[in-house]
Amino acid sequence: QVQLVESGGGSVQSVGSLRLSCETSAYSFQTHCLTWFRQSPGKERVGVATVDIDEVTTYTASVKGRFTVSRDNSKNTLYLQMNNLKPEDTAMYYCAADRPFQHCSGSPPYWGQGTMVTVSS
Repeated sequence: QVQLVESGGGSVQSVGSLRLSCETSAYSFQTHCLTWFRQSPGKERVGVATVDIDEVTTYTASVKGRFTVSRDNSKNTLYLQMNNLKPEDTAMYYCAADRPFQHCSGSPPYWGQGTMVTVSS
C-alpha cells in the first residue's frame, strides 16, 4: 500500500504561481509512475502531468509551458510547479501512483486526498 499526502494548495490571483508537493510512503519511490490529476467543480477528474518510471514527463495541453512536474527520489516527493495560473486552473489537485515497475496506466490504484487550488481573476 502506498500513501500519498498532497500540500501546497491555496488561493492565488491570476498569473500567480504555486508549488504543490506530494509526499509518499512508497518503499521504492523511483519505480512508480506518478501523476497529478485535477478535478474542477462539476467536471471529471483529468490527468495534468505525469512522470514515468523512466523519468519521461507528459502534460495535458492546457498546462504545457506553464506547469512543471518533477520528483525528488531522495525525499520520496513529487512536485508540481504551476506558473502563470489562470482561473480555469481552479480545481482539487490529486497525486496518484501506479504499481511499482509499471509504466503509467492512466488508472493508478493509489491516491492522495487532494489539495485545493483556487485562482481568482
